[in-house]
Amino acid sequence: MAGNDLGSLLGGLLGGGGQQGAGGGNILGSLLGALMGGGAGGGAGNGSNPLGGLMEMLTRSGLADQAQSWVGNGQNQPVSGAQIAEALPDEALQKVAQENGVSTEQAADEIAHLLPQAVDKLTPSGQVPSGSLEDLIKAQQL
Repeated sequence: MAGNDLGSLLGGLLGGGGQQGAGGGNILGSLLGALMGGGAGGGAGNGSNPLGGLMEMLTRSGLADQAQSWVGNGQNQPVSGAQIAEALPDEALQKVAQENGVSTEQAADEIAHLLPQAVDKLTPSGQVPSGSLEDLIKAQQL
């Protein structure tokens, strides 16, 4: 399914390479897949590019400074699993956890750990680009 392909691309983007790092990509792939159409109630479904919708969702949840730091060219501000769990729709987080065989708390913690780096790498120009997420990842020449 597309979520697995997306997970592989994100795993490569995050430097998963041959090690077990694809798991992180799978977590983010599951999240973005859920936000694109499966189980998020349309909250962040921003066409074929859920990154912009995710950034809007984080901003509305009080994480504007952190999210903007990931897009900008400075230091990435951290975010906690609890903050991620609060910002994301429950259905999306439950789907991510189920698809990856972890608890929702573990999924939120993993997303909190990986998301700043992934957003930073997907936004090298300092702004959220348009286009499909797959196009954004492929533009990184993985």
